[in-house]
Amino acid sequence: MSAPRTAVVTGGGRGLGRAYALALAAAGHAVIVNDLGDGPAGEVVAEIEAAGGTALVSRHDVTDFAATADLVGLAVERFGGLDVVVANAGILRDRTLASMSEAEWDDVIAVHLKGTFTIAHHAAAHWRARAKSGADVDGRLITTTSASGLFGNIGQSNYAAAKAGIAAFTLVAAQELRPYGVSANCVAPSALTRLTEEPLRRYEGEITDRRREELDPHWVARVVAWLCGPGVRDVTGRVFDVRGPQVGIASGWRLEPTFTQPDDPEHLDRALRSAIAAAPPAADMEGQRHE
Repeated sequence: MSAPRTAVVTGGGRGLGRAYALALAAAGHAVIVNDLGDGPAGEVVAEIEAAGGTALVSRHDVTDFAATADLVGLAVERFGGLDVVVANAGILRDRTLASMSEAEWDDVIAVHLKGTFTIAHHAAAHWRARAKSGADVDGRLITTTSASGLFGNIGQSNYAAAKAGIAAFTLVAAQELRPYGVSANCVAPSALTRLTEEPLRRYEGEITDRRREELDPHWVARVVAWLCGPGVRDVTGRVFDVRGPQVGIASGWRLEPTFTQPDDPEHLDRALRSAIAAAPPAADMEGQRHE
């Protein structure tokens, strides 16, 4: 009997991370649930084990390069390898640009952007070594962006910058990891969690039971579990916007329209304004173009 595939879920103790860990365990993965908190990760592990699955707690700090090396080493030591990484750890420090402190910027960039790089780097090195040894690698890297990073949102310049960086990072990772048998995809989840409930209340008001069901994390976890499953290693370099049962494929920057600058600089203003008028309008937080 072959060993189960092994997955690491960062930020796996609550919310989306918990949903990912449970979904991957249900699909037969041995799951390392990574979270800094004392209790949440252990509770998720207990839940997985009670359902007959295999799981371990990890309290490694994803902002620490050496710690994530140890985390990948833990997967190799306990389960013989690592097949799936879901980089989900995140925090919010919302504030407008003029009011944001250096620490609020640095903390968000560290957890989201650096925290994605550190675990992905050590996993990629593991997969590359396996591929070069002749092993048949079938790895998955799942990263986390957001509508703020793709479309922008007031009060979240730190978070949006990190999340936009993660989306771009994933496109590069997909190209670099393909030769080793690894796919890399990104999800932009909209879900009701401990981090998002208060901002959602400010934006929408009272949250109804129907809205809670629409934004239950399990909808996003279904897509993540599918991306980590058999037969989808060919799907790579994609960004999936998941808003409850609604799924969209987010496309990147496009050059439309283009023009050649006029010889006379005095005509540049007219040419630029004409191109701007012809260009599609920017998308809003719903991913729809402004009219």
